[in-house]
Amino acid sequence: MTASRRIEALLQDRFGEPFTVDPGWPGLERIESLIKHRVIRRYSPQPVDAALIRLICACALSAPSKSDLQLRDVVVVENQATRQEIAGLIPDMPWIGQAPVFLVFLGNGRRIMEIARLRTKPFPNNHFDLVFNAATDAAIALATAVAAAEAMGLGACPISVIRDHAARVGALLDLPERVIPFAGLCIGWPADEGRMSPRLPLAMTVHRDRFDEENAPDAIDAYDRRREQMAPYRTQRDTQMWGETARYGWSEDKARQYAQPQRGDFGAYVRSRGFSMD
Repeated sequence: MTASRRIEALLQDRFGEPFTVDPGWPGLERIESLIKHRVIRRYSPQPVDAALIRLICACALSAPSKSDLQLRDVVVVENQATRQEIAGLIPDMPWIGQAPVFLVFLGNGRRIMEIARLRTKPFPNNHFDLVFNAATDAAIALATAVAAAEAMGLGACPISVIRDHAARVGALLDLPERVIPFAGLCIGWPADEGRMSPRLPLAMTVHRDRFDEENAPDAIDAYDRRREQMAPYRTQRDTQMWGETARYGWSEDKARQYAQPQRGDFGAYVRSRGFSMD
């Protein structure tokens, strides 16, 4: 099968709608590697060479950065005691402690302020945009690291839940003011094929000229049914509160997940680290 046909089949599985890919388009091998993305949570014991991790970090930090400010950093967590303490904070994700490599991506608003001080310039921009730019830079670097790891045959799993424990993770990593943990990333050689997550249809998430969600309820129902056929949930969330339902799809799971407060103290933590949220 040609690369274009493989991409068409992958996109059909991912989005549940037909795609046409011209075999003459350039870069299809790279496109295929992006479309094939799967989260990997089980890893072989084979170690990952430190030089390979350095290369992945270099790829991540080669990614676009807002105004070339470079408001992101990466911590390679090599100390096993530190790693296991982070893993212990999140016991329902054992792969944090088991993966051969664990990185933490940081949003760094400190460096540009230090540069202003070094060059004796004012810095009137410690407001919410600094936080937003640092988080965006970290997110772009994280996504690029995933793509780089997968291009090498490695598997990866982002860990955003470290922000549930931002203060403790920040202390463990000795983060200074205006540097905050954005997400972790497990990396290793895959022990299985992982799982492909079906996505919402492009008709719902790609807009032309103006935002339009007129048909969102029907599209979400259809997506729930398709996802249930492809990757049904093994368990239902918070049954002690919501009970069990015959039809348990993506929308029900996410509604239940966010029916509980999530990281209500994160804004206070960010402020405590010297960022302004105004």
